[in-house]
Amino acid sequence: MPGVTVKDVNQQEVVRALAASFKKSRKLIVSEWVDTVKLTKHKELAPFDEKWFYTRAASTARHLYLRGCAGVGSMTKIYKGPQRNGNRPRLFSRGSKSMARRVLQALERLKMEDQDQDGGRNLTPQEQRDLDKIAGQVAAVSKKRNEASAFAFPRLSQLKRTALKGVERAWPDLLSTFCFCLPVGFIKCAGTKLSWESCSWKAHSSL
Repeated sequence: MPGVTVKDVNQQEVVRALAASFKKSRKLIVSEWVDTVKLTKHKELAPFDEKWFYTRAASTARHLYLRGCAGVGSMTKIYKGPQRNGNRPRLFSRGSKSMARRVLQALERLKMEDQDQDGGRNLTPQEQRDLDKIAGQVAAVSKKRNEASAFAFPRLSQLKRTALKGVERAWPDLLSTFCFCLPVGFIKCAGTKLSWESCSWKAHSSL
């Protein structure tokens, strides 16, 4: 979809699409230790997702697109988290510098980024255009999904009204069965209020 950038679409969907692109191309080098390492010191276990490296690389590329001139220190701030401190307040904990460095090096081997004079890393213009292209694909998929939902919701409302009419016609039989299963004292107290017009479910059925 022309004229769409990464900033115009859902960021989570962009990261998922870019991670799927990395996984499909098989150009991103993934080390053997990715299934046993922790991402930060405040975590207790390794990630449950075995393909987390593709997601982290896609997320890092998105941050480089939005921020620019970022490095290892910036990535440790982005992927921060709270560290447990017993019964005292939690502490601020940065992300792992090693993980941030490995991901940036992996993107650099793909020639997706370059360093400026100050040492910061930026996405190349070609990679920015590629991310905008992926964002256009995400926007097109979202548009088709919204159009399909707009077509399906009126049909669902029609089915709901039809079902509501069927329940209204069968309400006397349902009421007699319901009262038969209740104690006699409850029927004397509330039996007069059990009618279709006073049914609270009918009042909320239009929501």
